[in-house]
Amino acid sequence: MTHTIDPVFLTEEIRAIEQAAFSMPNPPDLMEKAGRAAAEAARDKFSANKTLRVLVLAGPGNNGGDAFVAARYLKQWGHTVTVVFCADPERLPQDAKKARQAWLNNQGEIQPDIPDSSGVQNWDLIIDGLFGIGLNPNRPLTGQYLDWINTVNAMRTPVLALDIPSGLGSDDGGIYGAAIDASVTVTFIGLKPGILTQYGPQYCGEHIVCDLDLDSVAISSPHAWVINRKLAEILLPVSRTANSHKGSFGSIGILGGNNGMVGATILAGRAACYLGTGRVYLGILATSAPDFDLLHPELMLRAPSELFELSTINCLVVGPGMSMNETTYAWVEKTLESDLPLVLDADALNHIAFHSELARKLKHREAPAVLTPHPAEAARLLDTDVATVQRNRMDAAICLSRNLNCTVLLKGSGSICTLADGTCFFNTSGNPGLSSAGTGDVLAGIIGALIAQGQKPNDALLLAVYLHGAAADALLEQNNGPVGMTASEIITAARLLLNKWVYQKNETRNT
Repeated sequence: MTHTIDPVFLTEEIRAIEQAAFSMPNPPDLMEKAGRAAAEAARDKFSANKTLRVLVLAGPGNNGGDAFVAARYLKQWGHTVTVVFCADPERLPQDAKKARQAWLNNQGEIQPDIPDSSGVQNWDLIIDGLFGIGLNPNRPLTGQYLDWINTVNAMRTPVLALDIPSGLGSDDGGIYGAAIDASVTVTFIGLKPGILTQYGPQYCGEHIVCDLDLDSVAISSPHAWVINRKLAEILLPVSRTANSHKGSFGSIGILGGNNGMVGATILAGRAACYLGTGRVYLGILATSAPDFDLLHPELMLRAPSELFELSTINCLVVGPGMSMNETTYAWVEKTLESDLPLVLDADALNHIAFHSELARKLKHREAPAVLTPHPAEAARLLDTDVATVQRNRMDAAICLSRNLNCTVLLKGSGSICTLADGTCFFNTSGNPGLSSAGTGDVLAGIIGALIAQGQKPNDALLLAVYLHGAAADALLEQNNGPVGMTASEIITAARLLLNKWVYQKNETRNT
């Protein structure tokens, strides 16, 4: 699978790939390739057959060298280019120093500051070549560079960032003082975690990967990958046969729904039903539990104990609307003692976080479990705070997977799925419309539905996460925005997409 999908690289891995390329018998000129790729992207995305007025910000390292190369190509192609550079040229890395000199040799000029920065109509495009992946939490933006970024962000001018918007953390998607708000990001060699998670999706705009003619997967064995439509296609279930029945598509039990929160369990159940599970049983904890769901009477509501007496159950989803008390503690404990695949969400996770004996039971289970924490739940499980989790979401997710020997989904902007061996997957679907009550319950139901129908838990998680976000993206387009998107709508949109994708895959196979 990993040979056909898109890798993601940490900064240290990018540096190692670059060093391996430089050690080749005929080393490629990576800076020349990167600068030209950026110039081509600028021309193709923004010129529309007109002469561009381009402001290029060149920084004190190799990102600045890429910017000088891009500026040279754009000038050669007839565009009007102004380069701003304020660093000591003698302290530039060797390749960047050559790129600067090549710019000057082509009658290029260099300004020490952004000219007439009060005007907003001076430029058609700004190229950010200040720092790229060169910053880290111990090296935040300061001084003139910070001023430049604030100035650029105040202009309503399209920005093309080189590698990653300056000020955005390449490994974590955090903001180091301030960050360029880019329209397009041209990233080199491979994707970086910071483009895909936390603030990355907001600040990077559209991202374009330029591999610089390097086979990065062959040079470096990646530990992180992208969840996109390409991966979803691989993970789709096969078309259903004519000779099938409800027993062919598994049974799921969903345990939760305490007083005042029955809706969470019903949402998870409806999602499991709509996404194809043959039979859906809801174990409702509320003292005045309804006998059936008026809108979906096909859902079978049971006493919680009955879920553990049904021999047909293939997967248990535990936690939606559960609440925290001694009774629910006992149910979580009983769940962890079962030999069924589990999806653990919401208060099931909080019980595990607050009771070390439950965490030990989870860690030593033989049957698989999928955990779906949001950042606050992840912080409780790691005995830390939300800020620490968000500062390095990838590390937090990996730590949870290894500590509990489970597959983990750390929800949020750029949700991260991690396997127990430390492999990470960054989701690329979804939008702010998912920031509403019940969408997490729906996601838990979708994951459980795919597991109940026979998919491996890891594969079920990856497909479910992408499908859930893609359903929200479809609604975003349909509703002209994210406001008012509801969890119930996600269920219907996800069913439509799954059927469409499976049909399209089957048609492609038959042609």
